[in-house]
Amino acid sequence: MRSFHVPNVTAKTLRPYLRNNVSPDAHLMTDDAGQYFHIGPEFDKHDVVCHSKGEYVRGNAHTNTAESFFSVFKRGMYGAYQHVSSHHLHRYTAEFDFRFNYRSKLGYTDFQRAIAALKGIVGKRLTYRRTY
Repeated sequence: MRSFHVPNVTAKTLRPYLRNNVSPDAHLMTDDAGQYFHIGPEFDKHDVVCHSKGEYVRGNAHTNTAESFFSVFKRGMYGAYQHVSSHHLHRYTAEFDFRFNYRSKLGYTDFQRAIAALKGIVGKRLTYRRTY
């Protein structure tokens, strides 16, 4: 999972994120939001589930994985982290990306998760300077 703060969700603003993070050979699965209709043809295959018509799965096409991730993310934002500025939002999304990508269901143990987290501090130094 890779998530980003995109303040204005349009085809124009989403396109660079998708191009930089998703292979053009990928099978893109989206809901029926209009901005994806302009971007979908740039990928090998694009399937759409029509949430507006009560459709959530069609064959192998679904958005359940992304929706599950954002459900957990939103719960964290409203529950644990109640005051998050947009300036630091990328740090919170990175934390939730890590949690999702190293979860137990994917076979990671607490020890493996700790090692992966500690690798993130290599070459970094804690400072007290303001970031904004």
